[in-house]
Amino acid sequence: MNSCPEDVQSYMRVFLVYVNFSCLLAFVAAGTIATAPFSTAAPHADTVATAWREEIPLPVYPDAELVDLYKKTWEIAAERVRKGPEGLPASPYLDENCYETDVWIWDTCFMALFSKYAPKSFPGKESLDNFYFPMYRGVSTPLRIHMRDNPPLFAWLEWENYRFSGDKARVEGVLLREQFLQRHFRWFNTAPKGERAPYSSNPVYLGAAGKDGFTWTGRASGMDNTPRGRDSGGYDRILWVDAISQQALAARCISSLYSSLGKKEEAREWEGEYKALVRKINELYWDEEDGFYYDVDVVTKKPCRVKTIASFWPLLAGAASPEQAARMVEHVKRADGFGGELPWPSLARSDRDFDEKTGNYWRGAVWLPTAYMATKALEGYGYADLADELAEKVLMQQLRTYHEVVPHTIWECYSPSANRPSVEHGRRVRQDFCGWSALGPISLFIENVLGFHEISAEQRQVRWRLRPEKGRHGIRRLTFGPVTTDIVFDGKKSITVRSNVPYTLYVNDVSYSVPEGESVISLPSA
Repeated sequence: MNSCPEDVQSYMRVFLVYVNFSCLLAFVAAGTIATAPFSTAAPHADTVATAWREEIPLPVYPDAELVDLYKKTWEIAAERVRKGPEGLPASPYLDENCYETDVWIWDTCFMALFSKYAPKSFPGKESLDNFYFPMYRGVSTPLRIHMRDNPPLFAWLEWENYRFSGDKARVEGVLLREQFLQRHFRWFNTAPKGERAPYSSNPVYLGAAGKDGFTWTGRASGMDNTPRGRDSGGYDRILWVDAISQQALAARCISSLYSSLGKKEEAREWEGEYKALVRKINELYWDEEDGFYYDVDVVTKKPCRVKTIASFWPLLAGAASPEQAARMVEHVKRADGFGGELPWPSLARSDRDFDEKTGNYWRGAVWLPTAYMATKALEGYGYADLADELAEKVLMQQLRTYHEVVPHTIWECYSPSANRPSVEHGRRVRQDFCGWSALGPISLFIENVLGFHEISAEQRQVRWRLRPEKGRHGIRRLTFGPVTTDIVFDGKKSITVRSNVPYTLYVNDVSYSVPEGESVISLPSA
């Protein structure tokens, strides 16, 4: 995310000093910020989500404060569901909470991950059409795409939404008829650096380097002020490990989507694309000495030893061997790496540019999109206990910050050392950021704290990591595909399940057939 125009910033600073002066004095005295936050994020007149309270899943959990934060997060997110200006390809859409004139690819992709839990009220996958249509249909749009070369996550989001919703009509549209996903994959591979488009606010910063990968920039990658490339002479002097890994992830998801439609030949073709990228990632970006995936120098191909959370994209893409994943996990467990009581900083704490006090945006701040990505990366390699532990710590930081900092809200990113928001350019980051920061109180809560880590309409099943020590917990009104279900553990030895249609529930890898209506599952004694 990039700072707002200077005239807007000046106005907002004056306005916010007036309305929130006492709060700002407290932060300035603490040395946390120099000026006001970026925005007040007041609800817009064109907000259209009105029935979300009747749609969202209802968590059951002993910690009432986490449940309250979950509901408050949905409330803030509902204020970001907007009609938008006339002529918008997809309306309503999810507004990421920054510019009035632009939309962001990678913000919208991450927002689509939590919006799948209430898709009638929160048009996550539909918001992606505001990128597809201008880029690949030539449709004019009143909202500009901020950066066309943002992380190429479309295929991942379409795959995740398909698994959850079972919406084959959507897949047939974006994959078969329009081929948006394949076209974006190929465009990213050959993106003309410096080219401008009338529907975009910025030129293309991405630079393809043949089969070896891509040069990029902090802003285009989404990690605005990251110190990556520091020892090689700058952003254009390195090949970015996340760019090639996100392309591998895209190829893998495209292959999976073809398989879901029974297109075996196309699935094999894209599996071949995926495997070629995986070979290149491990040949060029893996450093055996440190046991870490690094960016590499464009010329020498030697590692640029700046450890950032971007190095976990190869794991999300499934590129690492089990042995490589174990080496990466060592860095996650270390307090001077990516672990500790406030885990998943964007820059390893051992790095010389790590900003311990504030995180200074991408120089150490904890960001929910990358924390979510890394959590799912760990799960993919069987590190579920560690993933859940760190996810809960991230969520608890959000909860404590919500209570301790005024205004009481969800922030764009968080300090890696205290319960407070991070800063950008000396100013406190954006508030009411739901937006991708809703991934914590919604997605991490449902998937890693409550434990419903895999929900598939395609297979009509739910996988639950039940932790009896948490006491009575579960979820009500969980809807995926044709299924609407309640699943509640009584804190002792039984689970009460209600469902409108049959499905399979896996509880700690033990399968149970759930019938239509109400049923009780008696758990075996430990």
